[in-house]
Amino acid sequence: MKIIGPFKQIVTLANLPLRGKLSDHQLEIIENGGVLLNEEKIEKVGFFQDLKNDFPNAKIEFVEGEQIALPAFTDSHTHICFGGNRANDFAMRNGGKTYLEIAESGGGIWSSVQHTRIATEEELLKTTLDRINFLISLGITTIEIKSGYGLDVENELKMLRVIKKARTFTKATLVPTCLAAHLKPRDFEGSSTEYLQFIVDEILPQVKEKNLANRVDIFIEKSAFLPDESKAFLLKAKNMGFEITVHADQFTSGSSRVAVEVGAKSADHLEATIDEDILFLAKSNTVATALPGASLGLGEKFTPARKILDAGGILAIASDWNPGSAPMGNLINQASILATFEKLSTAEVLAGITFRSAYALNLEDRGTLEKGKKADFVTFKTDNFQNVLYHQGSLKAESIYINGEKYTV
Repeated sequence: MKIIGPFKQIVTLANLPLRGKLSDHQLEIIENGGVLLNEEKIEKVGFFQDLKNDFPNAKIEFVEGEQIALPAFTDSHTHICFGGNRANDFAMRNGGKTYLEIAESGGGIWSSVQHTRIATEEELLKTTLDRINFLISLGITTIEIKSGYGLDVENELKMLRVIKKARTFTKATLVPTCLAAHLKPRDFEGSSTEYLQFIVDEILPQVKEKNLANRVDIFIEKSAFLPDESKAFLLKAKNMGFEITVHADQFTSGSSRVAVEVGAKSADHLEATIDEDILFLAKSNTVATALPGASLGLGEKFTPARKILDAGGILAIASDWNPGSAPMGNLINQASILATFEKLSTAEVLAGITFRSAYALNLEDRGTLEKGKKADFVTFKTDNFQNVLYHQGSLKAESIYINGEKYTV
């Protein structure tokens, strides 16, 4: 066994409810604490001196200076496997160009598709690992990664192979998701419904056979796929044994209802969700995932996180790191800004980027510091955990632990 400490504060996030609003008074904060590890799991969290007395044979790993410890973060929605760069999209958008105008000039998702298709697996692996390491440096040890810039059999499988291969180069948990239903590719001869059937017939069987992903996503929007055809597609994917998640209500409302109706694990975006659909979502077990990076990148309103929590929903917060609408990738910065605009408590934000976000990935073995949980946690050199969000991402993580071992990026 090993004891790590002493920490000025340990915020365990233990014993908090999965859904609904949270007060900071509900947080368990252990002063002068330590974490007792039994191999890769947490055995106990308590006062450092008590742990030393109760477990005299445990190895001691001392922490230097004043530090606080939090459960490591989970980013449950990213698109970090991609080729190319869309800085020109961002400049054009800020210059007043519309989405359609940018797409017609060679930008948009199709630009990323073209660059990703011509990139080799080795090139994609290198850039994906660079982004993974950046996220780990922020204290994020569980990362969902979507395909969706291939949009044909060869390149969707290529992206998912890269994500699978990346697992061998990092100790972070990577969760691949097949987003072949990102939009109908320009070079597909047929309707959007026919393209969705093509995914079911030609792509998903190979994804299943090669064990490349057990999650399927779709972008439901006027510019991508309509609700009825999306619902039929999702039910087919679910019948094939895939977990379901949905890009929902980003620009128009209604698709979050589809997510709930098909039993999706999460509905992500929700910037355009109307009040009656917030209530419908909040009564379900579908996680509402806010993506403040997309709001910042596009200059759009934020997910109505306050209303979702007040209605009793399960709120997660993720970065949506992608080359177009959310190029920042800094989850802590984004979550801090979302908190400012949506009036979220520190407890609500921390829950949204830890155990509630992990729940969106069907991972309930992490996100809190308590007995039996995965020993992933992050430390910051400060005497007050509130400083992490107060500094809005500028306070950098001091140490990242994965499975109880300090991880060097």
